[in-house]
Amino acid sequence: MSGRRWLQAHWHERRLAASLWLLVPFSVLFAGLSALRRLAYRCHWLPSFRLPVPVVVVGNLIVGGAGKTPLTLWLAQSLRAAGWHPAIISRGYRAAQRGPLAVTRDAAPEEVGDEPLLLARRSGVPVWIGRDRVAAARALLARHPEVNLLLCDDGLQHYRLQRDVEIAVFDGRGAGNGWRLPAGPLREPLGRVRRAHILVFNGAPDLRVLKTAPELPGFAMTLVPGEFYRLGQPEQHCPAARFAGRKLHAVAGIADPDRFFRTLTQLGLSFTPHPFADHHAYGTGELAFPEGEVILMTEKDGVKCARLNLGEAWVLPVDAHLPPELIDVLLETLNGRKAP
Repeated sequence: MSGRRWLQAHWHERRLAASLWLLVPFSVLFAGLSALRRLAYRCHWLPSFRLPVPVVVVGNLIVGGAGKTPLTLWLAQSLRAAGWHPAIISRGYRAAQRGPLAVTRDAAPEEVGDEPLLLARRSGVPVWIGRDRVAAARALLARHPEVNLLLCDDGLQHYRLQRDVEIAVFDGRGAGNGWRLPAGPLREPLGRVRRAHILVFNGAPDLRVLKTAPELPGFAMTLVPGEFYRLGQPEQHCPAARFAGRKLHAVAGIADPDRFFRTLTQLGLSFTPHPFADHHAYGTGELAFPEGEVILMTEKDGVKCARLNLGEAWVLPVDAHLPPELIDVLLETLNGRKAP
């Protein structure tokens, strides 16, 4: 197990592991610096900016993904169905381009980031990236004047951008051991969740979160797998049953690779797991398995591996399922703004 995966495994225990006590002074320092940063924005020592359209931020308190990307896709599709014209802005984690930059369906993942590329291919709405999300949003709105609502993917801590609604996402790991980085997974204190407007739980809710913000509306999200499609040939589909008796390799470079492996197991598949770090940049040699053996991967990994010369490889898409009442609550929360 790599040092990073070892650390993350201890983060998500329910109490601080003895081996992490040496990191506590650094967590105290991190907590102090982040509190000072939040104070600077509240006191207007650092500037923040409001956009001419509503902004909905989807984010989480812990490091790593909790299901933000499929939730953002669901929100974009649901808002379109409700008559809005949404668009998506994202930082573009590890993208070579600092932005602002429009993400096209055929963009290179190393230029724009894996998650923005996935969002651009599946959402059907404009997607722009930029480390400065305010600049990215302004550029997007200038190019797309029809857009009347912005979804900010993973922007909970980007206080430079003012927001109308915050949606905080938690998965089954909850708040982990409850400690701040680096002794724990929290970017901000758990009490920060009280400033959100909506909670989404991708898995069993963490009782500590519910007790911290009992007044917030909470919604359960499930990720439902679709049919596999062939890497580089998405028109070819294949049910899980077709892989019975084959030698399978499961590849996952996401925040919680075990989530993908559990899904494959629930589909009745037996495989050799190959976990990688979140946003891992793959090389062909890392996925060079014997001829005749099959690679199964997440959709997020698929956007990065499409240009590699791999053997037989299939991608498993997932869709978020949530109660439609979430959109009703979201629209009611938009500071008196009404749907068109």
